[in-house]
Amino acid sequence: MQPESLFASLANATRLRCIILLCNQGELCVCELTHALGVSQPQVSRHLAQLREQGLVTDRRAGHWVYYRVNPVLPAWAGAVLDELCTGLSDQDPFAADRRLLHAMPDRPEAPRCA
Repeated sequence: MQPESLFASLANATRLRCIILLCNQGELCVCELTHALGVSQPQVSRHLAQLREQGLVTDRRAGHWVYYRVNPVLPAWAGAVLDELCTGLSDQDPFAADRRLLHAMPDRPEAPRCA
């Protein structure tokens, strides 16, 4: 991973908000991210696909659902950047508001998620 790729990926507000939520929550399905961010499923999926292509997130499928998490094998420098972003930004809006909306999601899926 090149630094330019990481920072270009994080320069988009929707992708940054996804990364911050994933850093804080671990693994989330698309339905949870869609609810928390207040954007359409195709828009969230498109941004997650870009993050996956850059190697920032990984996904797993469970039936019809796709779950995302921050790539656990990022280079150390990239992981440190994401850790600092999450630490520094998580309590600021819109990131704190995203987390509140996620936690207030009615019928939030539990394991198995989105079933």
